[in-house]
Amino acid sequence: MSVVFALATPPAKSAICVFRVSGDGCLEKLSSLTGSGVEKHRTFYLRNIKNKEGKHIDSVGLVAFKGPDSYTGEDSFEVYAHGSLGVMSLLVDVFKEVGFDEAQPGEFTKRAFLNNKISLAQAEAVVDVVDSYSSEAVYLSSQTLAGGFTKEVVGLSNKIDLLRVGVEGEIDFADEGEAFLDDSILKNFESLVNEFRFFLSGCVNKKMFSGKNKVLFVGPVNSGKSSVFNRLLGFERALVSDVPGTTRDLVESEIFYNETSFSLSDSAGLRETEDKIESRGIELAIDQIQNTDVVVGVFDSSNDSFLESFDSVVGKKKYIKLFNKLDLGSPSNPGDFDCLVSAKTGEGFDKFKSILSNTFIKSTGDNFNYMIRNRHAALLESSLANLESAFFKLRNNNGLELVAEDLKNARSDLDEVVGIKTSDSLLGDIFSSFCIGK
Repeated sequence: MSVVFALATPPAKSAICVFRVSGDGCLEKLSSLTGSGVEKHRTFYLRNIKNKEGKHIDSVGLVAFKGPDSYTGEDSFEVYAHGSLGVMSLLVDVFKEVGFDEAQPGEFTKRAFLNNKISLAQAEAVVDVVDSYSSEAVYLSSQTLAGGFTKEVVGLSNKIDLLRVGVEGEIDFADEGEAFLDDSILKNFESLVNEFRFFLSGCVNKKMFSGKNKVLFVGPVNSGKSSVFNRLLGFERALVSDVPGTTRDLVESEIFYNETSFSLSDSAGLRETEDKIESRGIELAIDQIQNTDVVVGVFDSSNDSFLESFDSVVGKKKYIKLFNKLDLGSPSNPGDFDCLVSAKTGEGFDKFKSILSNTFIKSTGDNFNYMIRNRHAALLESSLANLESAFFKLRNNNGLELVAEDLKNARSDLDEVVGIKTSDSLLGDIFSSFCIGK
């Protein structure tokens, strides 16, 4: 395979940027890039990178890895440079000058899989960790990434193989007086079926954690929605003004609080208006209610009368009623609201954050060990069904050939889970969803 490179950090101004390079022969090119090779692998060096004209680009950190003791299993190195867009662009040019190719999405992890450094399930867990929106999703996908899931699947495969040896041995050599099955076979079979069921019960589908927690702020004009929105974010993301109707479109941002990620949207204030642009913003806010998880209604003492009308607008969506401008006085009926806050002083925001966070709690408790994808779930369920079918047939003397076929299919499903056998098209689908540089 060719030598490939990719930016492993976002293409944006930052303190540092990181480039990854992998492929046989890449270490020999270090002399062309930095003027010298490396004496030791897995050691941090400070080097100067120049282009082919000898112009100094940047002083960088450099770590080299000799295959197969690397992430990809190939010779590879990483460059830690200053995170300016100019430096990034020039380093791309330098890598191309020495003959490196730009990596495709997921190229590094794909090479790790093809070089038997990780299983296919572990490779998929890489992107699952990156996509995680909650600490719980991180813990569960990291268990798979660390190899625990693969180890258990391989363990089940080996136990299926032991049963297959007995069953197929009995089929092939029964006429020669050799006994491969004894009274313990049904007990071992039942034990494996129960073990498989227990393992599967400890797996939770990724779709439980796949979506962002969407929060939409709505309310009458000038109730302080944008101020509450900004206070929650910690900076001025939405335009704040005393002029009614300032927010005319959805303003979106994201926060992470109490181990949960939220996607926040501020909307236009709801009122009757002849302004076509503002009117369209109001329509958009009402439409967006159907696509959100939690609606936060923001009110103040001047618009208590809007409470009932907003109930009908929100419908059956989860709804948090927030009284704002507490610094100017309390509401006449505090019990009408879930929380009282002041966007100006910050009073009540700790309680508001707690209410919002608790609304999204989807705790799996301690019952799950691994996060799996639809592909894994379908294959594991198929494997268990084949195993249960084989057990039923053996117990009812339905023919050892049928038992052997079910066991073969059960093992085949598990092989596909970890990538012992898989199609090229499936690999293409899996790795195309990865980030460049991963």
